[in-house]
Amino acid sequence: MSKLQAATPEHLQRLKLEASAYFGPKVLHEALLRLCQAGGGDSLDRFEKTMVDQIEAMHDERADFETMKEFAIEQLYACVREVRCSPEMKQPLEEAETRRTPGRSEEPNTLEDQLQEGLEDSFPASDPPAVVSTTISGGAKKLVGTDEVLKKQREEAAKSNDRS
Repeated sequence: MSKLQAATPEHLQRLKLEASAYFGPKVLHEALLRLCQAGGGDSLDRFEKTMVDQIEAMHDERADFETMKEFAIEQLYACVREVRCSPEMKQPLEEAETRRTPGRSEEPNTLEDQLQEGLEDSFPASDPPAVVSTTISGGAKKLVGTDEVLKKQREEAAKSNDRS
């Protein structure tokens, strides 16, 4: 005989409540993530509003039922907030039209022409080419005209003047 069959009705009721309290938020969280992935973030807003309306519309004769509804809505808000902050939550994409530059064409040939024109307008580049030097085996050679070589020459001249 299983443990559930041997349990008293009160024990079973307590287990059901504990299972709902423990697993309910986890199931809701995962379901809301999947809802958002399928329907976008707007579906989460609609779900939240619908659930709040349904909870508020419920009635019961228990004295603390209104407090229970407040706790339920608070838990719903917490779960929705957690789903919104989840790294698994897809962020809504901007509409392409809101990002498009005014006057930009949709025609591929026109876009190609605009690109070519932009490239031609930016040539020659504003930055001059970098000075590149290579090392030649067999000894160092003086590069006349660079600041570093001139500085070394001045230092050598100053040393020879100090010795004389």
